Amino acid sequence: MIKISLILPEYVESVWGGVEGYMDKAAEYSYGRYKTADIKAVVLDGSRQLWIAYDDDWVYGAVVTQVATYPQIGVLIMHFIGGVEGLKWKTPMLLMLQKFARDCNCGIIESYGRSGWAKIFEAEGAKTRGIFFEMPVE
Repeated sequence: MIKISLILPEYVESVWGGVEGYMDKAAEYSYGRYKTADIKAVVLDGSRQLWIAYDDDWVYGAVVTQVATYPQIGVLIMHFIGGVEGLKWKTPMLLMLQKFARDCNCGIIESYGRSGWAKIFEAEGAKTRGIFFEMPVE
């Protein structure tokens, strides 16, 4: 059975070996904004939260979140998502993140990423609200 846990900063080192490969892949899609070591640093310093999906033998996935506040609403941001066999752990992870978001007075969960993520979360009510783009500074 899949379990979902929030990993407190003092325990990150003990699980990092099971999630590092997933975060390597996630860092690639930050397009130079983050390296894996940066992701680890922000969960170690407590400014982001590391969640894992696991069973007795294996870590299937990991999500890195951040609680943030806009002027009108609190949000839980899913910054990095990675893993294998996502259909096995997506729903329990989202249920746990929704509970955490409510406990933190967040009205929404938001994320950004490749367009394929919108389809993955469509059944949970995710809506594409715009696009993300970047321009070089010359």
